[in-house]
Amino acid sequence: MQDLVNLVPLLPETWFYLGIDICIAICLLFALRLMSGRMASVSTTEELGSQDNIAFGISVAGRMLALCLVLSAAAASSDTNGFEEAAMSMLLYGLVGIFLIKIGRILHDKIILNRINKEAMIKDRNTSVAIVDAASSVSTALIVSNVMLWVIGTDLNALFAVISGFIVTQAILLLRTRIYERRFLALSQSNTFQQTIAKGQLAVAIQHSGNLLATAIVVSASSSLLIYSPQGYVSNLTGWLIVGMGLTLMLLVLVIVAKKIILAGLNLAQEVEQQHNIGVASIEMVLSVGIALIVSGLFT
Repeated sequence: MQDLVNLVPLLPETWFYLGIDICIAICLLFALRLMSGRMASVSTTEELGSQDNIAFGISVAGRMLALCLVLSAAAASSDTNGFEEAAMSMLLYGLVGIFLIKIGRILHDKIILNRINKEAMIKDRNTSVAIVDAASSVSTALIVSNVMLWVIGTDLNALFAVISGFIVTQAILLLRTRIYERRFLALSQSNTFQQTIAKGQLAVAIQHSGNLLATAIVVSASSSLLIYSPQGYVSNLTGWLIVGMGLTLMLLVLVIVAKKIILAGLNLAQEVEQQHNIGVASIEMVLSVGIALIVSGLFT
């Protein structure tokens, strides 16, 4: 058997850490499900079961995946501590993750998608808005989880660094959305991006979700380019902001070039914005995420 499978030796304690992490993760995910319903003033059981609200399910799924990404960062370092410290680390990062996910959704609702009532539209089964909402939650968690892996320890300095990463995330996602909105309005010349997804245009939602996820992936690569300074509160914030903005703009150029070459002969604006071509939008999403993964892989 040893000749067929060469395994890395695991310490016996690893299974105890796994049990602790999974138990805490399940409890936090259950708490997130209950909170999702209460904050939207609905019953999650009724919305998901009796009402079969797909949009609500997509939104909650995005938040759950976001929380799992944050918890994965805590689990990555939990086996270097004792059992009690590992449990406290998972619980602390989990609670911080739930809090930041909620704050991120509020900011996304009030600042980024400021012209529509996101919660009301999700309740009214608007799948397009739900997809963008889920992508925003996952994008925030991608960057925050990488900041958690970047910092050392779980002290106040690390917490400040994580909050700094969260602030940078919202700023960059806002910038990326505004760039997309200006381009969308220039090509559409009739409806704005927010008006379009409010009408349930799925192709546009998929296309922009790819932009958000790709941006988060490439910004996360900043952790490999920056040196963590426990008490460098300003330098940590500005470092992530400047490098993240630079990587975002570089990704934007690379994706434009890649789409022009790979999707040559297709009028992307016409296919997605006017003809609601979900297939083309899905390819655009994959290209954006794929280029971001390649860039991120280079730096990491």
